Amino acid sequence: MNDSENICLACGCCCDGTLIGFVQLDKEELPVVRELTDIEEANGKGFILQPCKSFCDGCTIYTKRPKQCGIFKCGLLKSVEQKELSFDSAVEIIDVLKQKRIGIENKLAALDFELKSPSFYFKMVELKKLLQKNKIESSLTQDHLELLSDIEKLDGMMSQSFDLSL
Repeated sequence: MNDSENICLACGCCCDGTLIGFVQLDKEELPVVRELTDIEEANGKGFILQPCKSFCDGCTIYTKRPKQCGIFKCGLLKSVEQKELSFDSAVEIIDVLKQKRIGIENKLAALDFELKSPSFYFKMVELKKLLQKNKIESSLTQDHLELLSDIEKLDGMMSQSFDLSL
């Protein structure tokens, strides 16, 4: 197994809903993927909402994963493949990202927000919009401002290291 595959399996941040909110499925793969994991369908199209139900400390359907999962390459993976970043450095970045997520989730649990999505990615999109709106209206507490700052830092890290953003 090469470094790029190890990075994906070591990371899982696209599968757990940190970096991506959903995976689009091709029409022809719907029957196969439906047998492997939970999918959502609308207007003849299918998608997997993140976190993927087949992800538990690693992808349990890795060899049969959807086409989009197989071809997706975040900026971190590309950097490792192009030897701009070592495997160990990439793992350190992944660890920092995961710690930032945990910190945000802990702060979010302490505050009273009712967010609609089970996906961390979509929660952050929703929360970022809500907090920025309230910031304009000057109705944020210090805890809210710190949470917004943490989300913006996470978004900056996602953009810089993974070529993705909220």
